[in-house]
Amino acid sequence: MSVLSIDKLSKNYRSIKALDNVSFTVPSQTVFGILGPNGSGKTTLLGIIMDILKASSGSYNWNGQQSTNEVRKKIGTLLETPNFYHYMNAEDNLLIAARIKGRGEGDIEKVLRIVNLYERRKSKFSTYSLGMKQRLAIASTLLGDPDILVFDEPTNGLDPAGIAEIRELIKQLNRQGKTIIMASHILDEVEKVCTHVAIIQKGVMKTYGSVQDVLHPSGVQASKVQIEIAAADTDKLRTILQGMPGVESVTAAEQELLILCDESVSAEQVNKYCFEQGVILNKLQVKRKSLETRFLEITGKQSDR
Repeated sequence: MSVLSIDKLSKNYRSIKALDNVSFTVPSQTVFGILGPNGSGKTTLLGIIMDILKASSGSYNWNGQQSTNEVRKKIGTLLETPNFYHYMNAEDNLLIAARIKGRGEGDIEKVLRIVNLYERRKSKFSTYSLGMKQRLAIASTLLGDPDILVFDEPTNGLDPAGIAEIRELIKQLNRQGKTIIMASHILDEVEKVCTHVAIIQKGVMKTYGSVQDVLHPSGVQASKVQIEIAAADTDKLRTILQGMPGVESVTAAEQELLILCDESVSAEQVNKYCFEQGVILNKLQVKRKSLETRFLEITGKQSDR
């Protein structure tokens, strides 16, 4: 089941196309990343689906319904920098947020515990670290217990510790059954957090699907496995590998060898084969195609800036 369906969505600013016929669907209970460089149209897209901006053409719906005030009330949204009163504590800030939303006053203790801020609930917002401030902002989106959360660059500006905190929180919320839609320009963030991804460049949808499918698309090359391998006697290792069934090529890479194998060949099989041929390996590492590599392949290695 899809919680969000977008059909041929476009947004024009005079001669500039911020979005150009973008279409995709977001499956229920996924972490769906909208990935693209700054200026690619991610924030514009989120603004449209939350009715902050008006599309030039195209349509979208939430759970099969047109967007209305009642539908949007069931979506937790964090699109801008957290806007809290610095001289007030977490509880009071969330109480104001709940009253503005018209829901969630009874959820304040629960959401503070979810984001691990309950022990600091009486501390002024001004005393919080950036990561804590972002977690409080996420707590605000959880008021009213929405099933869908929409975040724009949720780790932007955070230090590594803060990034790790927000990543773990997003995964925790997803495990609780929530669907999370998040825009990001950070490849590593999407790869580590998201289950699905849509890649946008200059307002154009390049591809979308599960992270696994985007990383390992169907086709000849996708069915191959690359393994970095090394031993004390590189020449002997090369000769042995060239005779191993399932190994299609052996390439020198400094003091190592890079072998391209059929997908049926596992690292364990390579290790066993070499050992039986009298060679002890000192390195054996499967190379997994990263989302960064795939992103550059899809976008043609061009920058939007």
